[in-house]
This record gives sequence, C-alpha cells and structure tokens, in this order.
Amino acid sequence: MAELHPRPFIPFVMAAAGVATFSLMDAMMKDIALSLGAYNAVMWRNCLGTLFMGLLFVGMRQKWPPFDVLKMHIWRSIIVSIMAVSFFWSLTQLPLAEAIGLSFIAPVIALYLAAVMLGETIGRPAIWASLAGLGGVAIIMAGRLSGHYTSGHLWGAAAVLFSAVVFAYNLILARRQAQVAGPIEIAFFQNLFVAATLGLAAPWFLQPIGMADAPMIGGAAALAIISLLFLSWAYARAEAQILIPVEYTGFVWAAFFGWLFFAEPVTWPVLLGTALIVAGSLIAARAKPEPVNQVEIATV
Repeated sequence: MAELHPRPFIPFVMAAAGVATFSLMDAMMKDIALSLGAYNAVMWRNCLGTLFMGLLFVGMRQKWPPFDVLKMHIWRSIIVSIMAVSFFWSLTQLPLAEAIGLSFIAPVIALYLAAVMLGETIGRPAIWASLAGLGGVAIIMAGRLSGHYTSGHLWGAAAVLFSAVVFAYNLILARRQAQVAGPIEIAFFQNLFVAATLGLAAPWFLQPIGMADAPMIGGAAALAIISLLFLSWAYARAEAQILIPVEYTGFVWAAFFGWLFFAEPVTWPVLLGTALIVAGSLIAARAKPEPVNQVEIATV
C-alpha cells in the first residue's frame, strides 16, 4: 500500500497530466463515436487497451491479485462501463467543452463522498477550490447554454449529468483501488473487465471496425492507458480532496481541443471561467492534508 506523498504538489501534477491526456482522448473518442456510435467506440478502445496492457502486465511479471482486490476491479469496471457509454454518447449530441463543463458537478459530489466513504476531513482550501471551480463553470455555462436547444441537446445534457453522478462515485473507487493495487494492474483489469462487461451486449450492438478507424481507436486506447497510469499513481499518494479539484482543468483542455479539432469558438466567458477553474486547482495543489490514519479498504 502506497503512503501519502510528503509533497502533495507532486501527485497533483501527475493527476493534472492524467486529466490533460484523458481530455485529448475525449476529443478522439468524440470523433470515433460520431462514426461508430458510443458503444462501439468504448468497446473497441477497451479491447485494444486490454491487448496493450496485457502485454505489459505479463512483461512486467505482475502478480495476480487476491480475490477481494479482484472484486474491486470488477465492480469499478462495471461503474466505468456505465459512465463511459453515457458520457461518450453525450459527446455526439453536445460540443466537447459544453459536455465537460456540465460534468464538473462530479468533483463537488465526490468531495463529500470522500468524507462519507473514505473518512477524509474536508479542509477549507478544498471547499474554496471547489467554489472557485464551480464559479468558473457557472460563468462558462451561462454563455454556452444561452442559445436554442434541440431535444438531442437536452438528452445529451441529461446523459452528461447522469454520467457525472456515476463519475463522482468512480473517483472514490479510484482512491480505494489505488491503495491496494499498482497502476499497471489497475489499467489492465479495468480495460479487461470493461470490455467483458460491454461484451454482454455485443450480439446486438457490436460492429466491425475498418482499417481507417483502427489508428484512431488505437491512439485513444493508448491515451486512456497513459492517463489511467498517471491518475492511479497520483490517487495512491494523495487524498481524494487534494486531487479531485484538478478535474476542473479538463475544461481548459476541452476548450482548446474543441477549438482545434471541431472549430468551437473560445469566448470571453470561457476565458474568464477558465481563469477561475485554474485558480481553484492551484488552491487545491497548495493545500496540505491533515494527518489521517490509513483507510481500511472496504470490500465491494
């Protein structure tokens, strides 16, 4: 079991790198989901991710986890499957930055789930960081949501909000999981069990991919693995309340990638809101966790 890092800024930076990498993967997955559908995009990405991480798992001679840890991998993979399909479907209905902005309800929920499920003390800096991040999101969304909405936009927004609630629980599971398993083990079993979970629906929804789609899916799988390795390392070495606000920086990347790949304009509300989001993340990065005992890992 990894101990808390004496310098919280280090795992914070690693988590920030994981969020940036994951945001680029989101942009790639939006493109794939538009052409293949959300289910096939997630399914094929995790199939390739299982292949990549399986080779690394065997090559690094990782040990097979005990049964209680294996159950945790399975349970989080089921949660991730639900979260991923709903979120990537929403990307086919909404602009990338808008979907990410709506999803920022998740870190706030997760902060308080951390207190209930992990026994963490929610410090004042973490609360101020969340308020700053939410203020930034509110400014951005006021500009983004002022236009006309179709039924597809409304269903997309509902899918994001549902995914965000599931994601909040996933963040807490990530902290628990990272305390009992290494990054390579987590990445391998998550890809494997997500593919297995989604595979139950394969007879009805799975479609073959063409050679033109393979590079994009392979790239998304590689980015997802890199992000998961970064985040798993960080969550093993810092409290959830320190790392959760870094999720807000995903909007910075979403705005950039949305502009770069999908021609989404970056407006003044986006810039002002982003400034608040970054400020909140910096507050969280400088916060020092109060001394706590190691958390007992519950069986899921």
